[in-house]
Amino acid sequence: MNLSVFRTYGAIPVVLMLSLVQPVLAQQNAAPAPPPAVSQPVAQPPAAAPAPSVPEAAAPARSLKTEMASLRELSPWSMFLNADILVKAVMIGLAFASLVTWTIFIAKMIELAVAQRKLKTSLNKIADSRSLAEAQFALGAKHGVLSSFLAAAMREARLSAGISSDSGIKERAASSFAEIMRAEARRIRLGMGLLATIGATSPFVGLFGTVWGIMNSFIGISKAQTTNLAVVAPGIAEALLATAIGLVAAIPAVIIYNHFARVTKTYLELVSRASGAAGRLLSRDLDRTHGGAHSRAAE
Repeated sequence: MNLSVFRTYGAIPVVLMLSLVQPVLAQQNAAPAPPPAVSQPVAQPPAAAPAPSVPEAAAPARSLKTEMASLRELSPWSMFLNADILVKAVMIGLAFASLVTWTIFIAKMIELAVAQRKLKTSLNKIADSRSLAEAQFALGAKHGVLSSFLAAAMREARLSAGISSDSGIKERAASSFAEIMRAEARRIRLGMGLLATIGATSPFVGLFGTVWGIMNSFIGISKAQTTNLAVVAPGIAEALLATAIGLVAAIPAVIIYNHFARVTKTYLELVSRASGAAGRLLSRDLDRTHGGAHSRAAE
């Protein structure tokens, strides 16, 4: 009986020990294995981008060329070349008028400057002269408006000697002086009428070219049956170019004309002073002649 009891109760510790060991073994068996070493991937160089095909590479260049061509189409020279023949004639005429304006400006500036300087110098030379002969000697062989006044006074005094009174001689000399002044005014104003004509008519001539060009543009729009701005703009721009050239020709012409009107007035005032100086010298000669005649008569 004791043996059977031992067999029964002696196996209990063994069973308890096995029940404690089995969970530990189960945990060890269930523990995950250490992760395998992960190899670092070797960095590969980036793949080169595929070279663009020839059409793709040439596309920006073609677009740039197209843009430059469109800009050239709206340049003044290209608009002139594409304009109607009548509009071209108007533009050429206005450009020629502008050239004439600047030519007259340069020529008249030189002419007026030289004439004013010569006349002022001549007036200074005869300022202390007491007779017509002395004034002519002071001027020498120079030819100018003052020399013309002196020559006219001496000629009138010589032609009227002994046949008229002093007042008659002075009156006829003044008439000769007025003719010389009018001739000098016509000479110095030569070209100013052309400036006035260019300044007054150039805007209207340019406007005529613009109207004609816009008419042709509307006809082209009706034929193309489209109102696209790319179709309408070039023709209208060509037409407006005529008005722009007309203003370019007219505005300087008006300004230059007004400038020369003031300068010419100043010069004609100097001519009037020269006329007065010649008249005073003539009056002195007449008084001196009559004074000598009276003194001889008294003797």
